[in-house]
Amino acid sequence: MKKSLKFITVLLVLMLAISAFAVGCSSTSDAPAGQNEGGEGNTAGNDFPTKPIDVIVSFGAGGGTDVGARILLPYVEKELGVPINVINKPGAGGWVGWADLVNENPDGYTLGYINTPAIITGYLNPNNNRRNTIDDFDLISNHVTDYNVIAVKADDNRFENIDDVIKLAQETELTATSTGIGTDNHIAILTLNNELGTNFTTVQMGGGNEIYAAVLGGHVDVLISNVGEATAGHNSGDIRILAVLAPERVDFIPDVPTLEEAGYGEIYGYSARGIAAPKDMDPAILEKITDAFAKAMEDEDHIRRMAEMGLQVNAVYGDEYYNQVKQVEENIKHISDLLGW
Repeated sequence: MKKSLKFITVLLVLMLAISAFAVGCSSTSDAPAGQNEGGEGNTAGNDFPTKPIDVIVSFGAGGGTDVGARILLPYVEKELGVPINVINKPGAGGWVGWADLVNENPDGYTLGYINTPAIITGYLNPNNNRRNTIDDFDLISNHVTDYNVIAVKADDNRFENIDDVIKLAQETELTATSTGIGTDNHIAILTLNNELGTNFTTVQMGGGNEIYAAVLGGHVDVLISNVGEATAGHNSGDIRILAVLAPERVDFIPDVPTLEEAGYGEIYGYSARGIAAPKDMDPAILEKITDAFAKAMEDEDHIRRMAEMGLQVNAVYGDEYYNQVKQVEENIKHISDLLGW
């Protein structure tokens, strides 16, 4: 029986609905701030922070995760009053950075971006022999939901539209970009092959800039990426996004049809990117960090700048965020055969 990312469709819709609610509810009583109804803040953690904070990004510079982090973090700096440094640690589908993050001191001075489904497939895959899971992190907030796209080099005259790509991939082998085994674009490629009978062969690379350059240089046939990583190139005329793997068209690229709209069924894919910390952080410090990220994410200028880069803010905090990630974990287990486990 064919299985695909249809299993996470309901979760996607729920996530986006919660996002709209969370961003809209910006009153003090609703924000995840450390205050009681009388307006008095918690006393624990008042001294935090006293030095710069590092944020690990487990993918390369210039990719969607990196770009989103560098847009958001200055607004968090404003809330916390200390510098925040982005540390790129790509490799192993994100697990070079995540393995470092989970082993850091949970003092609040090292945080990191986590990407689903990549972080989950990385430890569910029995071949990786990983001991750590999502339960070894304190989850702070989701930041972005970024749908997959299928794109080609602008002057590649083999492809006028998505039908041309699918048809040729059904007839012959085409190479397609991926940022690691078990990442969202890798799962998207496997799903296309499984559902549509295409013959995409993945070319594993480290991050957004690398896969983009590979397509522009003619070294890879098809770019399987995300809205946030491909929109600028689409708008500049370097590449052409031919389809988005989403339930409906994306506002940032309204001229691009969904794959479903083009007649290929409900094949959806996305990367959700959020903030996490090593497990067992002091609750007062965790609350202070969460409050700072909440205020930063809900800043209208931040949302505007993210939109300019094709990045959809999807702020969900604490337990709600954890529950959503755990649901994705369950859904990934349902497609383990597609992933070859």
